[in-house]
Amino acid sequence: MKNFLLRSAAAILIACTLSLVTVSAEQRVLADKLVRLHVIANSSSDEDQALKIRVRDAVLEAASGLTEADLPEALPRLRLAAERALREAGCDDGVTVKLGPEVYGTREYDTFSLPAGEYRSLRVEIGAAEGRNWWCVLFPPLCFASSEEFEEEAASAGLTEDDLELVRGGGQDIQIRFRILELIQKLAHLFQD
Repeated sequence: MKNFLLRSAAAILIACTLSLVTVSAEQRVLADKLVRLHVIANSSSDEDQALKIRVRDAVLEAASGLTEADLPEALPRLRLAAERALREAGCDDGVTVKLGPEVYGTREYDTFSLPAGEYRSLRVEIGAAEGRNWWCVLFPPLCFASSEEFEEEAASAGLTEDDLELVRGGGQDIQIRFRILELIQKLAHLFQD
């Protein structure tokens, strides 16, 4: 019986490892096609959370019409749009806007889900950036997409049917998440650099 339990535990560990490798590879392919937007409020106060939404709206408006390739040169313009939104609201907090890799956990949106992993991210930090945050997919522009718009935007951005199946949850009604696997993925990203 003891041998059976050890073999079963080993089989489960191997299955989880193979699953992690497969999900990680699929996530990387998907991540190469997306840019996520991450806006972090100064604090979690109601006032700072309202300012975060104003900044989010200003950045999204300033980014409309841009392509992913335009982002590096557009960073100053996006920062100015965020600062303008704060000043119009009577706030003098500073804003930092940067583009780079960022590790995200699995995230459920209204019309889709994104697996945990590293994504290219436009990160907007307001003031001390110690408050609750807000995130979405900036490219393709899926922040407020309805289900029909999601399909159109994703397809026009070059997401394949396999990519769409992954973000739709693989067509399954049940999503199994292993928190330990997500933590291992985060550790793996730290040691890759």
